[in-house]
Amino acid sequence: MPHERLKPSFTFDKDRLEELKKIAPEAFADGQINWDTLKEALGEYLEDDGPDAEHFGLFWPGKRQARKMASIPSKGTLVPVYGEGLKADGTPDTDGHNDSHNIFIEGENLEVLKILQKSYAGRIKMIYIDPPYNTGNDFVYEDDFKEPLQEYLRRTGQVDEEGRPLTTNTRADGRFHSKWLSMMYPRLRLARNLLRDDGVIFVSIDDNEVHHQRCLLNEIMGEENYESNIIPVVNPGGRDYKQIAVTHEYILVFSKSDITEFNELPKETDFQFNDSNGGYNLRELRNRNPKFHSGNRPNLFYPFYVNPNNCINGYCSVSVLKDNEHNIEVWPYNSEGKESVWRWSKEKASKNIIISNIDKSQIVAKQKSDGNWNIYEKNRRDSTKAKSIWDETVMRTENGTRSFRELFNASLFDHPKSVDLIKRCIQIGSSTNDIILDFFSGTATTAQAVLELNQEDGGNRKFILVQMPEPCNEKSEAYKAGFKNIAEIGKERIRRVVKKLKEEQPEKKKQDKLEFEEDDAPSLEMDYGFKVLKLQPSHYKPWQNYEGTDYKELELKFEEFTTPLVDGWKEDNLLTEIILMEGFPLDSSIEEVKTIKTNTIKQVTSGFHEHRLLVCLDKKIAPETINELKLTGDDVFICLDSAITDEDKVHLSDKGMIKTI
Repeated sequence: MPHERLKPSFTFDKDRLEELKKIAPEAFADGQINWDTLKEALGEYLEDDGPDAEHFGLFWPGKRQARKMASIPSKGTLVPVYGEGLKADGTPDTDGHNDSHNIFIEGENLEVLKILQKSYAGRIKMIYIDPPYNTGNDFVYEDDFKEPLQEYLRRTGQVDEEGRPLTTNTRADGRFHSKWLSMMYPRLRLARNLLRDDGVIFVSIDDNEVHHQRCLLNEIMGEENYESNIIPVVNPGGRDYKQIAVTHEYILVFSKSDITEFNELPKETDFQFNDSNGGYNLRELRNRNPKFHSGNRPNLFYPFYVNPNNCINGYCSVSVLKDNEHNIEVWPYNSEGKESVWRWSKEKASKNIIISNIDKSQIVAKQKSDGNWNIYEKNRRDSTKAKSIWDETVMRTENGTRSFRELFNASLFDHPKSVDLIKRCIQIGSSTNDIILDFFSGTATTAQAVLELNQEDGGNRKFILVQMPEPCNEKSEAYKAGFKNIAEIGKERIRRVVKKLKEEQPEKKKQDKLEFEEDDAPSLEMDYGFKVLKLQPSHYKPWQNYEGTDYKELELKFEEFTTPLVDGWKEDNLLTEIILMEGFPLDSSIEEVKTIKTNTIKQVTSGFHEHRLLVCLDKKIAPETINELKLTGDDVFICLDSAITDEDKVHLSDKGMIKTI
């Protein structure tokens, strides 16, 4: 196998270019796009881009620059911070080890989203965000086009104070909406790439930007993937600073594709019918969505066959195969005679039919007054679809304030979201083993929602939170309580939630024993921890364009790059950057290879990858290590370029993939 140098830069646009190359390979030459050839390949689908061309869309000053922001490679990385997180059992991670799968990242979210692209692309089931509402208050997400990471470091006091101060996006500013849109655009574009194909995003917003946010999501997620504009009633008394008191906010919901399925919410159900399997209601098996037909859902368009002579109370036996008894053919046509489809495939329907046994069969038929037939499933679900208006008391902002005050015994933060509101989003948008991302995490309400839901139903959901260390106002209650920034409040909130849940666990376990048979009780082996990572500059030296530089000066610059790494790098921090560069998630398992004594080798594994990373960051690699190292399958061995001879590189390349730094 080949040997190659490990490169730090990655952008999701590289993957998109690879996809384009598969579709139109003729448009690429020497790694560059030939635009004329690409236009010819697109043919009639290419919109006229002449000076008088017009098309529908959302436009604002700075949109082109905002689009570029998503494509600028990050110059940062994430480094683990021990002593601020908790292990999976809820104890502090002060020993430099953390086995939790939950992640809290302190850093500017645009940079963090870029860094997560390779490790988490297509792996996140659900995103919930509560971004700034653009009300004219401090606007801390104004991005610097040329040096986004440096601007973040200046803003948070990690480098000198030559950068600009926090800015305010007032309505007097001529680009009030434009600045907000330019902030949101690249973040949403990067976030979409992290979603699974069946993923979903929930975006809280208010009247200030809801119409712009909807247009923005239409463009990024696809208008066809719009699901709902949920209206939570957060303040029934109304905010009465305008002539009409506003009682609600919005949650815009978009799926990534048409394969997304939302969960229903539990409800108390009265069943109208009973059979030997218990109670049920009848639900028509025909899908009423007018978009679906045999052309786009061919596997759901097929006939059922009814036996009109085998019926109980008017409900008759059915089959997916025609026989002497089941001979009345029923297709999924609507009342107007237009095609629709069934909700179940033929294979699933067949598994749910016991021929001629109406009691055991889960599908039955009934004749309508016009002589046609309806096909029904026996619906035993005690759940219902989420509605678009959430007006329950637990959805109110005051509920969020109350739950926050119960944890801190003080009101340190204004108007936090209700935990139950985010819980409901998680319930309908994800399953019990999924990853939930919140990159505007604020005081970590999403983490509390995930942890509480896991405790309630025995789930194993994981969260990834991203929050900028936005300074607290020195006059605020939070600052007086010792919190310098919002990220500190979020981390402390998670710690307090964990403490509260662990105290409640014995009572929960007792209740589960009363409510469930022993084998059916939910698992209580819960992840009570979280890892803390912080955004920092990459361990790789930044390469600059030295065009026009004097030859001797350029020679000195090359001498500086005898190693690509910055001085003073730490092994744990560099290992984390390597893990991210290789596309492994932040909760990967890291173990030392005990069988090799001559060097320290870390083995990195993940449920997302079949191969291993074997990483050695020692200054020299012993010959014994080269001989003893076992690489199998697609395993990758990574080490310092200076730590290994060219001869040993060749020798290791015969065993498997080797990459050097």
